[in-house]
Amino acid sequence: MSNTAVYAQQLISDPASAEAVTETAAAVATHAADSMSIITLISEASLTVQFVMLILLLASMFSWSVIFTKFMTLRKERSLTNKFEKEFWSGGSMQALYKQYAAEREVTSGMSEIFVSGYREYQRLTERGYANNADLLDGVQRAMRVELSREIEHLESQIPFLATVGSTSPYVGLFGTVWGIMNSFRALGLQTQQATVASVAPGIAEALIATAMGLFAAIPAVIAYNRFSTDVEKLIGKYEIFMEEFVSIVNRQLTVEKKPS
Repeated sequence: MSNTAVYAQQLISDPASAEAVTETAAAVATHAADSMSIITLISEASLTVQFVMLILLLASMFSWSVIFTKFMTLRKERSLTNKFEKEFWSGGSMQALYKQYAAEREVTSGMSEIFVSGYREYQRLTERGYANNADLLDGVQRAMRVELSREIEHLESQIPFLATVGSTSPYVGLFGTVWGIMNSFRALGLQTQQATVASVAPGIAEALIATAMGLFAAIPAVIAYNRFSTDVEKLIGKYEIFMEEFVSIVNRQLTVEKKPS
């Protein structure tokens, strides 16, 4: 009879021993589960790995803050831009529209700011008596391009941060993983007893947490960066088209005013 069969018969004949073995096995399993929990693995990781995890946690928090703020900003910008376009093409007076948006600077969109800058320059040059249409149009275009640059800078602010987080976080997490695995194998080499999976698994698990945190920080940042970049490009395209249309309107108006009656 094999040793396993003999041991099984002993457990059957002695219920107290079987219960003790069961309780011991349950305690060992509970201890193993507790030692492999994420919180325990993080708390027992090396200082270098913990520092990497802290960096990734902060990067993820700032990234989500930027994502929420930028989402609200771009949504507001799209709404105000659509509102201004409807008012501009409604057929009303540009002078009245200029006075309205020049007085309400806090609730204006990028497109309305470009319009205000262009129309202000048009009025200034007209009052100075510029007779050359080309010089007047060039001044209007220059003022609008300057304002367009400001609006582009405003729209693209903080977006590069998302690109940085998305591109570097996986590598930072990978560094933490490599460092943790290196320490695990170093400790394994110093052991005098035979190595087992139970002795290696916790070190490798805590190292892999760094990679998981890097991906957790990078994936939302990359998705948000692509989405926001597309939205910003669409808005800039709208601004540029509006600038061309506004200059064409001013040119036609100057042509009509100088046409002999």
